[in-house]
Amino acid sequence: MTATMPTEVSATQALVRPALRDAVATLEPAMRRIVGYHLGWTDERGEAVEGGGGKALRPALALLAAQAVGARPEPALPGAVAVELVHNFSLLHDDVMDGDTERRHRPTVWRLFGTPAAILAGDALLTLAVEVLDAAGDRTASRCLTTAVRRLIEGQSADLDFEHRATVGVEECLRMEDGKTASLMACAAELGALLGGAGGPAVSALGDFGRNLGMGFQLVDDLLGILGAPEVTGKPVLADLRVRKKSVPVVAALSSDTGSAAELREFYRREQVPSETDVRRMAALVEQTGALTWTRRRARRYVADAEAALAAVDPPAGIRAALAELTRFVVERDR
Repeated sequence: MTATMPTEVSATQALVRPALRDAVATLEPAMRRIVGYHLGWTDERGEAVEGGGGKALRPALALLAAQAVGARPEPALPGAVAVELVHNFSLLHDDVMDGDTERRHRPTVWRLFGTPAAILAGDALLTLAVEVLDAAGDRTASRCLTTAVRRLIEGQSADLDFEHRATVGVEECLRMEDGKTASLMACAAELGALLGGAGGPAVSALGDFGRNLGMGFQLVDDLLGILGAPEVTGKPVLADLRVRKKSVPVVAALSSDTGSAAELREFYRREQVPSETDVRRMAALVEQTGALTWTRRRARRYVADAEAALAAVDPPAGIRAALAELTRFVVERDR
């Protein structure tokens, strides 16, 4: 799985980055320093650094969705900034809840600044997202964002609940990921369409596009949690298996009627932290059940559904090509 970010998606960052920096600049200095570090703009001392930051898929999706309905991207900027702020709110809190010590090849915020600071930084970004979108004056857009946040929190809650359950079904795991990841991707596309002045059918179709794209994205993320190279993903090798996370491929493996699944279930029942040998064995067992192949196929199915939803909107040719390239990036990426 190798792919580069589509050119049109990367180009949207020229609009989003200054608007995102302007929003973050309204935070008080101590919080701004922590957020700037998390976003990859500064080091732990607050000094500017080159590179860093995430893929910014969600804001790109908002701007491209506005263009898909014939609008300029600028009216969708508040939505683009808001979904990126919400996404980073969730990352800050996720790292605390999951105990992740590294993100994007650097120590996570809680590890560097402490858990209370990471939680407060996430809270600040969530509040800022609501303020940014409220300033756009579109109540429907604001409701879209708050509904997506509620579903994101419900998905995260389910993910935590799975850690304490011996048995989790594949379909309920997919519903969890729909809330945790796909709901915000759907919201990003809907916000772009709404702020671009589109009517209900186009908003709904683009929301379907974003949701299916989000599900494909998350399933590939699940695969990378097992197969990804740490020097590329920025996370420890076999990160998800090391903490015995019940991601979709793992749940699919555990649910299979195979000897490999039975052995994998034993690893998941143990109280002691798995050794390096253990996690590599667990990865081999997941592979042997056919769960990785099943997950890849399911991801491609979501992408096909996303393409079908996009066809219903019939966007301009250049935007259609950019969004089609984005769907390919989702299933072919390696980080």
